[in-house]
Amino acid sequence: MRKVIYALLFFLGHGAFAQQPVKVACVGNSITEGPGRKHRDSYPMQLQRKLGDAYLVKNLGVGARTLMKKGDFPFWREPQFKQAMVFKPDILIIKLGTNDSKPQNWIHKENFITDYVEMVEILKNNMPENGKIYLCLPAPVFEDNYGITEKVIVNEMTPMIRDVAKKTESEIIDLHEALKPYGELFPDGVHPNREGAGVLADAIKRHIQR
Repeated sequence: MRKVIYALLFFLGHGAFAQQPVKVACVGNSITEGPGRKHRDSYPMQLQRKLGDAYLVKNLGVGARTLMKKGDFPFWREPQFKQAMVFKPDILIIKLGTNDSKPQNWIHKENFITDYVEMVEILKNNMPENGKIYLCLPAPVFEDNYGITEKVIVNEMTPMIRDVAKKTESEIIDLHEALKPYGELFPDGVHPNREGAGVLADAIKRHIQR
């Protein structure tokens, strides 16, 4: 009998009531993917270290991908989109839109809000009822490059993302404002280096833990 009691106490003290980590899914393009989805310099992996073991952060970034279905490389077609649903995150971070500003993609801008709302609703249906969704305003484009255009992002896309946030009851993370003082950390004007990705991770961490 005593052995049974000891065994029960051991079980209760080692995992029966252990809290599962909060799952964080980071959906995005090359700025999210970084040097690699499991690379320590990518912003999601830096976010993991900053948040600690109470969180489980998954990097679901895919370089060059667009939010719009009619874009040249839609995120919708990537396995990471399905992985985001299977993961069933408690917190969802979406950082898409930068590549949509390219001329060949922005000609379909009439679909941006509709596609964004649909993506959020699909992913929301695969989250806990009390899950939180954050939509990121794209990082600044310090130098137009690869066809990516700051003017389109600021003047046209940003108001659309704010509209999507209202329609889907999501929160906004203004990465444009958070990263604006750090142009020197974006060597090609578009992608942050390791330190820049760390500043980005800090901005997201503040919203998650506030």
